[in-house]
Amino acid sequence: MDGPELHLDIATVCLSGTLEDKLAAAGAAGFDGVEIFEHDLVVSPWSLREVRARCADLGLSIDLYQPFRDFEAVPPDVLAANLRRAERKFDVMEQLGVDTVLVCSSVSPDAVDDDDLAAEQLHALACRAADRGIRIAYEALAWGRFVNTYEHSWRIVRRGDHPALGLCLDSFHVLSRGSDIAGIRVIPGSRIFFLQLADAPRLRMDVLQWSRHHRLFPGQGAFDLAAFTGTVVATGYDGPVSLEVFNDVFRQADPARTAVDAMRSLLLLREDIATTGPVSVRDRMGVADLPAAPQPTGYAFCELTTAGSGAPDPTPVLAGLGFVHMGHDESSSARLWQQGDARIVVRTTGFGGVRIGALGVETPDPAVAARRAERLLAPTDSGGGADPAVTAPDGVTLVFCRPGGDWTADFTAAEPAAVHTCGITGIDHVSLTEPFDDFDRTALFYRAALGLRPEPETEFAAPFGLIRSRSATDRDRRIRIALNVAALRRGDWAPAVPDPQHIAFTSEDVVASARAMRALGAPLLDIPDNYYDDLDARFALPPGRLASLRECSVLYDQDEHGQFLHFYTHMLGSHLFFEVVQRIGGYQGYGAVNSPVRMAAHRQFRLTREAADRPDPRPR
Repeated sequence: MDGPELHLDIATVCLSGTLEDKLAAAGAAGFDGVEIFEHDLVVSPWSLREVRARCADLGLSIDLYQPFRDFEAVPPDVLAANLRRAERKFDVMEQLGVDTVLVCSSVSPDAVDDDDLAAEQLHALACRAADRGIRIAYEALAWGRFVNTYEHSWRIVRRGDHPALGLCLDSFHVLSRGSDIAGIRVIPGSRIFFLQLADAPRLRMDVLQWSRHHRLFPGQGAFDLAAFTGTVVATGYDGPVSLEVFNDVFRQADPARTAVDAMRSLLLLREDIATTGPVSVRDRMGVADLPAAPQPTGYAFCELTTAGSGAPDPTPVLAGLGFVHMGHDESSSARLWQQGDARIVVRTTGFGGVRIGALGVETPDPAVAARRAERLLAPTDSGGGADPAVTAPDGVTLVFCRPGGDWTADFTAAEPAAVHTCGITGIDHVSLTEPFDDFDRTALFYRAALGLRPEPETEFAAPFGLIRSRSATDRDRRIRIALNVAALRRGDWAPAVPDPQHIAFTSEDVVASARAMRALGAPLLDIPDNYYDDLDARFALPPGRLASLRECSVLYDQDEHGQFLHFYTHMLGSHLFFEVVQRIGGYQGYGAVNSPVRMAAHRQFRLTREAADRPDPRPR
């Protein structure tokens, strides 16, 4: 690998807890170094020597002390106070063993708009720093009073003209303002002293509030961090690649878990740059022991876990959908159901409810796929099966199976049963709803572990709040995973459907499938007539087509690429339901426009069922 090995850092501000908690989490996740945020040090009971020793024990270098605020372009009396303050911070840095301090562009009302004065005062600071073996990394805050772009900060650093004065480039401050990163190419890498990375969703809001509350780890937001980072490294920059993420969720979550997510995001970013980045940096950015994701060829199976006695039994619903009981495994209390290439394993676990417990993913080399997931810090699953498996952050097990493999060998064939095929040919996608705090980390995990490509994020107003949906798929669209989250869930009015999940099956004629399933007694969800009146107004479908959709409660969507037809079952218990879909032409979405309709219909069915089950209060 050409060039020096990358040094991966994390800022302590990314993590929850005390400084002791943060350092332990960073070390355990495999980081090389840390940025120590001033406030974390101020509130720590450890002495400076103890902090330095603890970092050394954990294998962590201290690469940046930050931030030093509101220094430059100020009146002489303010400058004198600032220089005194700086000397005290240099004392701290010497004891910590850190040689670079972050100086943010000023937001102080004392500052004036004078680049020459700013450069002169930063030069004076750099002279004092150099005497102590310290460097000044000057960063343009996106909300800086006068200096708020990297181009402006670079002009001031050049005017300051001191070898101990350089730049800190932060992806958030650059990309949130829409700055052209091409200008970074002319900055000598030796004058870039530090590189900080943060992703973020695209939001239209005050940039300071955006920064303080909504930053994300690479790959979790909308910024092109591969292009940004590749451009910086192509200048010859050879310092740390560090994460600086301010996020309300991360700062309250388990720091060990957050640090693992952070490291996983950097590994995936490096892989992206090694594939798509500038040729001059690809070798250096690669992760030597991270195998490329083997191309998945489809779902081998989906596994439902159920508590058995007292829990809803999914098998009558499967039978109503036309699935056939193919076999059972007495050793694991598992039953295999199949229709076409769609296979569902129902396993009794002793835990409550019915949920998606595992996804079997077909891949040409299961061992390599598992090794990739493990390198991305996924815990291995110890379920004892023959195929390698890992556990996703949401608890779902990913089982890697060879196409046409013998994972069904443990199932004893069931007695032959009548076959009532209903047109299901396979599994189209799996949809999982995640808790708000876990949504971003889980989405990144599935993308990273399976080598999936993110699809455009959607957002829609559901009956009980705003829902955000993020999906990912492989190159050939054999594996689709859709993740949903309620943007805000508070109070007790929302319906008692915690984290709903569903499996969507494919059909080449959903209307025919719906009719066949109703004849078998499948509990299909009724859709109100109002929906079809609106459908007629929006799309002017042929009357016969509209009538068949209405008759079978099939929902419809279309875009410039094709059409999407789909219908649903009732909710099974409080978590799970099934969907049957038909894609016509090049439609690649999930019918998100119809999701509120489905949610309201599920709600109506629950209310009707609860009313029917309620004892009659009238005297007899």
